[in-house]
Amino acid sequence: MVKAAIVGATGIVGQQFIVALKDHPWIEIAALAASERSAGRRYKEAISDAQSGALRWFCQEPLVEEVMTMTVQNAAEMDISGLDIIFSAVESDQAKILEPKFAKDKVVISTASAFRYEEDVPILIPGINSEHAKLINVQRKTRGWKGFITPIPNCTTTGLAITLKPIYESFGINAIIMTSMQALSGAGRSSGVIGLDILDNVIPFIAGEEEKVQRETQKILGDFAGSSVSPAKFNVSCTCTRVNVREGHTESVFVSTEKGCEVGEVARAMREYKGSANEIELPSAPKHMIIVHEDPFRPQPRLDRDAEDGMATVVGRIRKDNVLKNGIKYVLVSHNTKMGAAKGAVLVAELLIRDGYIS
Repeated sequence: MVKAAIVGATGIVGQQFIVALKDHPWIEIAALAASERSAGRRYKEAISDAQSGALRWFCQEPLVEEVMTMTVQNAAEMDISGLDIIFSAVESDQAKILEPKFAKDKVVISTASAFRYEEDVPILIPGINSEHAKLINVQRKTRGWKGFITPIPNCTTTGLAITLKPIYESFGINAIIMTSMQALSGAGRSSGVIGLDILDNVIPFIAGEEEKVQRETQKILGDFAGSSVSPAKFNVSCTCTRVNVREGHTESVFVSTEKGCEVGEVARAMREYKGSANEIELPSAPKHMIIVHEDPFRPQPRLDRDAEDGMATVVGRIRKDNVLKNGIKYVLVSHNTKMGAAKGAVLVAELLIRDGYIS
């Protein structure tokens, strides 16, 4: 078994990692780490409210009893000997300090944005750009590390990039316009939208989100050029909003393709897309990367976010668009805290184990 640590284990994403790794066939949780405040305490104590004693367990899945008695380490002083993977679930400012420290010797798979835009760092979605893992060898050589850092994309980017891949391969892409309607869980609890802000409302701005989506989509769908990734040459424009939905990001996507295509051809390309190298065989992978609905009232986050345990991207309302050149438009729903967060990072680990980047 591959031994893993979860850094940031007491937070929302850290707890999602615990759920995603429960009974995993390849990976076992060997260590938990968090801030100095939680260090030295049993995990159950570390996630208990100081005044009431109530457990602050944020996942809808049941408590994972196996980790409740584990002692939480101080992330800044964590003993990483004997570990193979460090899953990082910390904020970007902490990631900039901790992740390079770990990556000198160990594999770091991160949900943070701190290193996504570095030239020698891949942003991986297994089945979409698995070949970008070759950049890991460049990173190790350039930085003199035994380990490496590979982050997953922003959760809003994930569903968009997955659905664009078969379109890009089959018809080419000139430009993309996207509007997101993002779930509250994507904001987290410490810096999230408070109840009275979102009640009877839509928040029309999420700081930094649009720039992340635009830049990451081009990198993920770009070409590996030997020592870096050459970004895809299409333009991406988006508006990102927050809506009163618990889980599941909805996105309205408009695509101008290089070659003309019909609605049925786009639907077929999405349905038949299987990934680039048998990623469907990985333990956390969905059987269908993209599920396409004919019902005009689908997808809906409440009905579709949990498809394939939250790992499939669900698409509907594929239509021609008469404003854009060779225009196609559709709606997608992607589970932002499963495929877009911890479980998506576990899927990356599985790809890297299978392909020999993690022993």
